[in-house]
Amino acid sequence: MAVYEGARPRSTFFPRRRVEAPVVRSQAPALTRRRSRVAMRANRRPRTVGFVIGAIVIAFLLSFFSLVQTVRVSASDYDMTQLNDQYLQLQNQRQGIISDIDRVGRQSAIRRQAIANGLTQLPAPVVLPAR
Repeated sequence: MAVYEGARPRSTFFPRRRVEAPVVRSQAPALTRRRSRVAMRANRRPRTVGFVIGAIVIAFLLSFFSLVQTVRVSASDYDMTQLNDQYLQLQNQRQGIISDIDRVGRQSAIRRQAIANGLTQLPAPVVLPAR
């Protein structure tokens, strides 16, 4: 087990005792101590997982918004197509009704309907001599 000097918190009340290290030295060169940032010393590391999850959520929301817009445009196109078809159907009905009115409204058609209903032409007028 290795004991490092900086591994234990320093006490302000009791002076530190010097512990003699064993004479066995490793072949590795002595490393200089790195200066760590305050956030690392306080055990607060950057939360990359949180950033990744946040980025995924934002990407999902943007793609969902895009999908909603696409569906809305498709629904509008569908409604416009239905309205155009309905307009053409109404125009055809209008044209048919106008042609029926023109056909029925002529004098020959009226005479034909009257004869079909039992009406006849009036006979020649009767002229009475004056007295």
